Amino acid sequence: FPVKTRSSYHSQCTTQSFRKVQPQPGTGATHFSKRHLSIQTQETPNPRSLKFLPGKPVLGSGTLDFPSPSSAGCSSLARDLFEIEGVRSVFFGPDFITVTKTDEDVEWTDIKRHALEAIAKFFESGGPITTGAVYHESSHSEDDDDIVSMIKELLDTRIRPTVQEDGGDVIFKGFEDGTVKLKLVGSCTGCPSSTVTLKNGIQNMMQFYIPEVDNVEQV
Repeated sequence: FPVKTRSSYHSQCTTQSFRKVQPQPGTGATHFSKRHLSIQTQETPNPRSLKFLPGKPVLGSGTLDFPSPSSAGCSSLARDLFEIEGVRSVFFGPDFITVTKTDEDVEWTDIKRHALEAIAKFFESGGPITTGAVYHESSHSEDDDDIVSMIKELLDTRIRPTVQEDGGDVIFKGFEDGTVKLKLVGSCTGCPSSTVTLKNGIQNMMQFYIPEVDNVEQV
């Protein structure tokens, strides 16, 4: 995977009020005061997606994608985030939340502020993050042949951790006639560099370790 330049913004938020503090010299970071919870925000390769790190487990393990408000029935936090104007999709990871906005013309300022409030309020409530099924590792089946087993192992050990660092995930959907079919979720959805990641990163690695792989495509 190509090395990506990221800017990290450290924010501390409160559900009661925000007190803006001057950026610390040389950091470019903006801080908000908060009594209990410190939430860090981090840019992703997708300019429309922002990663929120609450400093504590979100799902603990696995990922969960909410591509639309109608898919958020199992999570009160996801529903609250969809209430924010300009939010297109929500994604939960082991220790992060990715929020994707509708388009690049929408400013992050208000979305970020309201998202920080919603996340802080949720964690203060102590409620369950979700009542739905979480996607963990690529489930191995007794019916998998050796090639499929190797593909899933490579995804889980070498590829998915890297993609999750960027606020997304890769889900195995099938292998047929030399083509690996993958679904990109989270910050990868609609990301301008997702095709480069898929071909130059994932496909090259698959072909290096598994000669039977001819192609990788997104489904």
